[in-house]
Amino acid sequence: MFRRHARLARLRAWTAQEFAIRIKRARFRSFARRMDKKVITLLKSQAYIDGTWTGAPGFAVLDKATGAEIARVPDLGADEARLAITAAERAFKPWAKLLAKERAAILRRWYELILDHADELALLLTKEQGKPLTEAKGEVIYGAGFVGFNAEQAKRIYGEVIPSHKPDARVMVTKYPVGVVAAITPWNFPVAMITRKVTPALAAGCTIVVKPAEDTPLCALALAALAERAGVPKGVFNVVTCKDPVAVGKVLTTDSRVRMVTFTGSTEVGKILMAQASGTVKKIGLELGGNAPLIVFDDADISRAVTGAMASKFRNAGQTCVSANRILVQAGIFDAFVAALTAEVAKHKVGAGVDAGVTQGPLINLQAVEKVEAHLADAIAKGAKVIAGGKRHKLGKTFFEPTVVTGIGRSMRMWNEETFGPVAAITRFATDEEAIELANSTPFGLAAYVFTRDLARTFRMSDALDFGIIGINEGLTSTEVAPFGGVKESGLGREGSHHGVEEFVELKYTLIGGL
Repeated sequence: MFRRHARLARLRAWTAQEFAIRIKRARFRSFARRMDKKVITLLKSQAYIDGTWTGAPGFAVLDKATGAEIARVPDLGADEARLAITAAERAFKPWAKLLAKERAAILRRWYELILDHADELALLLTKEQGKPLTEAKGEVIYGAGFVGFNAEQAKRIYGEVIPSHKPDARVMVTKYPVGVVAAITPWNFPVAMITRKVTPALAAGCTIVVKPAEDTPLCALALAALAERAGVPKGVFNVVTCKDPVAVGKVLTTDSRVRMVTFTGSTEVGKILMAQASGTVKKIGLELGGNAPLIVFDDADISRAVTGAMASKFRNAGQTCVSANRILVQAGIFDAFVAALTAEVAKHKVGAGVDAGVTQGPLINLQAVEKVEAHLADAIAKGAKVIAGGKRHKLGKTFFEPTVVTGIGRSMRMWNEETFGPVAAITRFATDEEAIELANSTPFGLAAYVFTRDLARTFRMSDALDFGIIGINEGLTSTEVAPFGGVKESGLGREGSHHGVEEFVELKYTLIGGL
């Protein structure tokens, strides 16, 4: 009786806000417990080759927040990669011969299954990758968008009839699937990078072998399980898991039966794969490193610029290839912007992605933390100043404090390399011309961001910046309906939109004479 009265007294003492927070946390814990049970249906511990779940447990996949083992998956090698290619080659012609609307119907079922299992996929993603659950759910929905979009694009791969150069002839251009595709995907978006590569290939009539990142293979296997339920025939979609990617990657890039390689990852590795693929003259799609500038002009809406910078810089703890790596702020509003951004950064809650209210999870591994520390040490030694954060979080492990640093310059590693962590690196500029020169002073050209209320400047900057993606007054640009990709050492080709499907077809010109 006493305990009950004490509990009632505590309840009465809570403010309405406290009560709402406690209810929200209780619901979140209940949701997480339910998801823990449901996710078992998609938690696979075998690779997927030729429509069969195969391979003995090999290396452990860890919860990035706790270090606990989630599952063990097969550590496959060159022989299994060749088996997957054989399966994909065997499945290619029957899949390519299906009517476009038949392939579209299967992809549409896959899309619906992904949405039906979005909560389970999000929890699995958070556990093996580390990002907060709300971000993970957003990625699942974003990734599903590519499946739905490309289901429709399967029916829209059109040819051409070209006005003839001869009076008795007809000139036709038709499109055919390139063949077997190899996809090598990264750990930072383990759902979306699978669907962004696999679904345009399948829509075009190709078959595919996927090698997911060794840190995050479980999402790839979960997607394969849903693809199997959707009716994707055996051999059409294969997933080869491995701890050491070198041997498998070499097979995928050198086997003559593979006619295209698509890769997302570092520029260094992309160059190696490109060289390996050249031996058999494959088509290649590369989405490589970035070094994105985010430019804030004096006339910008500071609140909007800060919101855009937070979204671009701190999403997934800064571990995105389009993350704002260098923030360039015009001198007139420099101090005001830094103060406003620092205030927002202070609101971040660092912790395990499954915990309520967390906005930043751990980095992917210890090497990632050490790289951030090395970049900061180099910058500080060369005159940069840490305004907020700057060290490992009190939680330990691979958690790092959201950080703001000013005074960065061209001699620093942070200027020339992707930091790939939660560090907002800021410098000032004076004129439009200086901003353009600073922004373009990199061999990379993936994404750039501009904040201004001057319409004329908007178009000038869009034309002058040497990047494949430009966000004007927006920090988030990715969508399945627009082409994603860069120039210079940021890669080749585009993913997403109708341009993404075109990467997976070959053109055939037919001249019909004597008509």
